[in-house]
Amino acid sequence: MLRNVSRRSSGGAKAERHRTASVGAPAAIFAALGDETRLRLIARLSDDGPASIASLAEGFHISRQAISKHLRVMSDAGLARCGRRGRETVWQLEQDGLADARRYLQVISKDWDDKLRRLKDLVEL
Repeated sequence: MLRNVSRRSSGGAKAERHRTASVGAPAAIFAALGDETRLRLIARLSDDGPASIASLAEGFHISRQAISKHLRVMSDAGLARCGRRGRETVWQLEQDGLADARRYLQVISKDWDDKLRRLKDLVEL
């Protein structure tokens, strides 16, 4: 069983509500997705499921510490979370964060479709 691990030792529910509200910002999500290493980590976690930093670092030409920093960026953006499985810390994707990214892209896509449709209507007059 995977248990959540919190980096914060204090702050209570108010701090968690503030963190949750700020984590969902589109800029943070897309900044996290804008790095090739993080995209590869997302793909690996998506394909293989929860994994330790050691197993995630395989195939990358960067240190485990660098992988850990990338995972923290993903966590801060709401795209991944870490937990404990026995003595091992494992990382997994946060489905709500990925769903947020998908929704933002759908809104942007719809907006562009509407603008292009209006432009086409103007051009065809």
